[in-house]
Amino acid sequence: MSFLEMNVEEWQAILVSLKLAGVTTLILVGLGVPMTWFVVRAKKKYRLIMEPLMILPVVLPPTVLGFYLLLFLGKNGPLSFIYDWLGVDTVAFTFEGLVIGSCLYSLPFVFFPLKNVFSNVQRAPLELAYTLGDSPSRAFFRVVIPLCRGGIITAAIFVFAHTLGEFGIIMMLGGNISGETKVASVLLYEHVESFRYEKANTLAFILLLMSFSLMLLAQFIPKWAK
Repeated sequence: MSFLEMNVEEWQAILVSLKLAGVTTLILVGLGVPMTWFVVRAKKKYRLIMEPLMILPVVLPPTVLGFYLLLFLGKNGPLSFIYDWLGVDTVAFTFEGLVIGSCLYSLPFVFFPLKNVFSNVQRAPLELAYTLGDSPSRAFFRVVIPLCRGGIITAAIFVFAHTLGEFGIIMMLGGNISGETKVASVLLYEHVESFRYEKANTLAFILLLMSFSLMLLAQFIPKWAK
């Protein structure tokens, strides 16, 4: 089967995957950059707790994380009073729920690259910024961000690529609602389960091509950004 023979459901799944990856990347870069800087600069006794929490999704089965998020975000979970106030049933099995799950599951892919580059930031540029009257937050944006932009770009690419391939947490938290929560990896599983190997091969090749292209991008863009 060629790309031109793909049906609406398959294109929708790819678009949902790209949308989810894009939203997750924006949120995690926005929140993960200052979070990682805080962890890296924290005292050692605090890092002993914070670092394992940041990298836990790497070793935690996605179905476990998805299960607990399903309980937490579900209709009868601790957020039910907020749902009543907003007039909604739940964010489980919605695109918003997928974003929450994806952000938690992809958090380590922001943390690892940023931890490396932040750990190499010397104190001299920061101390110079402080002597010029910059606050710690202002020095962070004026000094640390420009020095580490290559690592930030790498983290963004890794998050985007990792989100494209998410499966377990999406199955647990989002289900397979076409056009809303059904991503390409879930549809690929359905094709294989139904022995539609030709369709599965086309979808798998698209995901492989996108992932490989992103890894190539991760090799060149950070060097260009220095």
